[in-house]
Amino acid sequence: MEERRDKRQRQYLQIEKSSDETHPFNPYSAYSDRFNIDGRLKRSGIVWTATSHIITAVIGSGVLSLAWAVAQLGWVAGPIAMVFFALITFYTSDLLSQCCWSGDPTARTRNHTYMDAVKSNLGGRKEMLCGTIQYLSLFGVAIGYTIAASTSMMAIKKTSCIHKSRGKDPCKMSSNLYMIGFGIIEVILSQIPDFNQLWWLSIVAAIMSFTYSVIGLGLGITKTVENGSFKGSLMGVSIGEASIEGVTLMQKIWRIMEALGAIAFAYSYSVILLEIQDTLKCPPEEYKTMRKATSISITVTTVFYMLCGCMGYAAFGDKAPGNLLTGFGYFSAYWVLDIANVAIVVHLIGAYQVYCQPLFAFVENWSKNKWRNSDFIGKECELPIPIYGCYELNLFRLIWRTVFVVATTAIASLLPFFKDVVGILGALGFWPLTVYFPVEMFIVEKKIERWTSEWLGLQILSLACLLITIVAAFGSIAGVLIDLKT
Repeated sequence: MEERRDKRQRQYLQIEKSSDETHPFNPYSAYSDRFNIDGRLKRSGIVWTATSHIITAVIGSGVLSLAWAVAQLGWVAGPIAMVFFALITFYTSDLLSQCCWSGDPTARTRNHTYMDAVKSNLGGRKEMLCGTIQYLSLFGVAIGYTIAASTSMMAIKKTSCIHKSRGKDPCKMSSNLYMIGFGIIEVILSQIPDFNQLWWLSIVAAIMSFTYSVIGLGLGITKTVENGSFKGSLMGVSIGEASIEGVTLMQKIWRIMEALGAIAFAYSYSVILLEIQDTLKCPPEEYKTMRKATSISITVTTVFYMLCGCMGYAAFGDKAPGNLLTGFGYFSAYWVLDIANVAIVVHLIGAYQVYCQPLFAFVENWSKNKWRNSDFIGKECELPIPIYGCYELNLFRLIWRTVFVVATTAIASLLPFFKDVVGILGALGFWPLTVYFPVEMFIVEKKIERWTSEWLGLQILSLACLLITIVAAFGSIAGVLIDLKT
């Protein structure tokens, strides 16, 4: 497919000024209805497809750790932190979306990916730095989603086991088998050739994310009503003896740091923003469509986050669990929790692909450019599949993507600490990918001069977010080290 696209691009450049309206690459021919002038398939994305992609990426497993995060920060700092990260994400996402095109007005170049934008605006060295951080972050997200999915699968099995034994059997089990099952599903779905063909999976995943968020919210409200009052305090988990109710001062500090990382992870999607924007049709201008999609998505997710995080804290107080759904026990209507956990698994199946497809595309495009004459990398074989039709099988894609999924599954089985991994991922990607690169590219793109008020404001924002990232990273690493002891 990539070879054919390159061939189309070369042919189009050769006949760009041709007046032959019957030529297949003439922009006025019927053939141009299927392809853009750059030889890529016609972009058909709209506000709602972009919104579904963003919601799938944003409302992820991170929502389940927000009650715990609010418990560490308290009724004052918790909601303020969520609103702060929402505003930062929206603002920097808007800056990034305006970097979709680079160059002089007379010779604009489209940036199809985040790395393309960094290379066009900031140069090759920062492109390498950005790529390293971006793809490590995507790799880490795949690990985190594997852990979260296996946790939900185990919860379904455990509720059934406990109810059958009427609480007599502790129903201890390993997560490894469930991680393997999740990995097998991802191996199959990873063979979807490119990001543009994921729209249906994103819509399903977005619906699932709303499903389990609403269930978690409903259960939190129900438990709060049962308690007869709102639990929690203005300052969060109290400082005291760790073995009784509170935590030590040092543990409190580490937990606050980790909570910031968890909230940052819950809003993280800038890493795939330009890939989503590259699916949008024009007119209207892509960044305008993306601004609408971002505003809708961030508003919706912030409302959900505030409700889920705050109602979860109101229900459990200082004892809010790292995964909200695990805190409700195994009550009589356990089927409600089962529905929520099934929705989580289905959502994470789709979210895994939304995050990993840009990484898949990068490795495959780099390999094809490196070894242009390799049949193993470039050749595609047509494989007839009932109902679906003809699938173009590429051996390199099949092997490389399978190895990737196996690797993330293996690492996830060694680090099954959900909230700690979430905190590390949030800290890793927040400042460099959500703030630093968008700010620096926007300054270059708009030619903002040094020491102007706008330049100073952007730099102060970047520095403040850097400090938050450092704090969150230390807290999350400390959490992992503590968990590794057990």
